[in-house]
Amino acid sequence: MATIVPHPPTRRSPVDTLDFVRVTEAAALAASRWMGRGERNIADGAAVEEMRDALNEMDIAGRIVIGEGERDEAPMLFIGEELGGGGFAVDIAVDPVEGTNLVANGLPNSIAVMAIAERGGLLHAPDSYMQKLAVGPKAAAYVHIDASVKDNLEAVANALERPINDVTVVILDRERHADLIRECREAGARIKLISDGDVDAAIATCIESTGIQVSMGTGGAPEGVLAAAALKCLGGGFMGRLQPRSAEEGERAKAMGFGDLNRILTLDDLASGDNIVFVATGITDGDLVRGVRFTGNQARTHSILIHSSTGTVRFIESVHRLGARPNRRRA
Repeated sequence: MATIVPHPPTRRSPVDTLDFVRVTEAAALAASRWMGRGERNIADGAAVEEMRDALNEMDIAGRIVIGEGERDEAPMLFIGEELGGGGFAVDIAVDPVEGTNLVANGLPNSIAVMAIAERGGLLHAPDSYMQKLAVGPKAAAYVHIDASVKDNLEAVANALERPINDVTVVILDRERHADLIRECREAGARIKLISDGDVDAAIATCIESTGIQVSMGTGGAPEGVLAAAALKCLGGGFMGRLQPRSAEEGERAKAMGFGDLNRILTLDDLASGDNIVFVATGITDGDLVRGVRFTGNQARTHSILIHSSTGTVRFIESVHRLGARPNRRRA
């Protein structure tokens, strides 16, 4: 089985995990140029192109399992696309801009994100909704997606040895979550509503400095795989259940092998690999990482890098020299 090793590379593996950071950095830098300009599709397209180019420069035999859509829907980073210059065979889940609306409107918590595992290590999730529950390591053993909201919040509070009104829950601000929001308020928990970007929110439950303990609600299934990959590296807890938006989505999920749509999807279902790398770079400032900052002819990026074999969380700040080519003197 191919192994992705923490940096630096060894004889067993020529892959330096810092190379994956460079991939998300390239995507974040490209998208950040469009922050607040109202052009979500252009920002996403710029990030997709840069991410694809960077992946193609790596010594891997990569295959996209979570990407921009099927081949007939996306010209690049489509599901099944083969990338890289050859080498270790890996599956790759990407979201070049997680939170395109956030970038377009200059709002926080947009990231460029990627998970990498050996072949077969990441679930090929349908483009559907997923009910999700994410918590940090201390609470992972005490919550369940089928438990009541109050019971789960009380379990988290007890695991963290704090009152329930010191527990912060992140929920996507959607009409479908009206009952969930009400139940959280009735239980006494604090709530942070977000407009987009639930991958960032799920990961934040495992990083104490974010002040976030729970992420719950319904969002995209592909994003659920990315979140699960990160939480597996961090020792957090994640459960999901597919929530098709239509009969057609349900049939498509069954055709992909999801026979029981009510089945609970655990971390091992979503990210089964023992050797997973997760990396994200901030596009706009957020709870997890800072956004891209331009100063003169330089740009600063802030990234998080996690490897499941060590559980080590690295926050990486990079300075990129933008340097336009100087004008040449004519003879």
